[in-house]
Amino acid sequence: MSDQVLTNTIELPHIALRKPGELYKNLIKLLHNIEPVKTAVIHPVDEVSLLGAIESAQAKLIIPILVGPENKIRAAAKRLKLDLSPYDIISTPHSQAAAEKGIFLAREGQVGALMKGALHTDELMHAALNKGSGIRTERRMSHVFVMDVPNYPKLILVSDAAINIYPTLEDKKDIIQNAIDTAIAINIPSPKVALLSVVETVSSKIQSTLDAAALCKMADRGQIKGGILDGPLAFDTIVSKEAAKIKGIVSPVTGHADVIITPDLESGNMLVKQLEYLSDAQSAGIVLGAKVPIILTSRSDTPITRLASSALAVIMAHKNLASKLIKL
Repeated sequence: MSDQVLTNTIELPHIALRKPGELYKNLIKLLHNIEPVKTAVIHPVDEVSLLGAIESAQAKLIIPILVGPENKIRAAAKRLKLDLSPYDIISTPHSQAAAEKGIFLAREGQVGALMKGALHTDELMHAALNKGSGIRTERRMSHVFVMDVPNYPKLILVSDAAINIYPTLEDKKDIIQNAIDTAIAINIPSPKVALLSVVETVSSKIQSTLDAAALCKMADRGQIKGGILDGPLAFDTIVSKEAAKIKGIVSPVTGHADVIITPDLESGNMLVKQLEYLSDAQSAGIVLGAKVPIILTSRSDTPITRLASSALAVIMAHKNLASKLIKL
């Protein structure tokens, strides 16, 4: 009879066996029987931006109004062999005029969303953030990425990695609320919100830890609604329950985060790019806090990512419409 050998049980790593962007299909399914949203597509004069708009239209997500130099739009369509006859075109002399016209359409209620075409994000957002734009609200505008990371078991939101460079405490309050509203709209009830920093303890020498502590207390007092906040938290404890356990962190957020709020744009953008290029993550993104959602596309977006960004905008546009009807 051999002696028994006792060894420690080894916990095997979780491996997600799914293709990149697979979870976006569930997001798009939320739009079953929902009417497409009229969307001003700003300056779609290259193949990538024009094709993204037309694919979203063919998927019955949006009804595009193409805004920009008509000759350039038609030239891009010719190169793609696309028929533009089903779609309205509003001709403008250049990208700045296209941005201003799109903002006008949104202000007048003629479109329910905006989509960035072949112009720089700064140019579009400058027009949107202008005090005379008519599409600003009491809420600060912020960008939300909804990411499908193949080795994370669910969609995870990251904000703000595109608009607010060095957000103040009050800015972060709105950034968090926009992200929570997005999460709830895509069927994530009571989203778990992690406030990213480099450590899990509050330090007077690290501003992000002070902001995180204050924001958690603001949530306790009802100044931020709808989510479960915790922070400061380092990235490993945000995504790994085991890392949190080793560090002695007990929290409903650690290892189960639905939302990551980054300290500033630099850290947010680096985090998103690292997930994209090292983890094969997909990133669908929109700007919230304006009168209408704004779809910010990228030349590197995959077709499923472009569709997911449009789907997000449609969901939030219908949410905005529903809230207006409730007020009436």
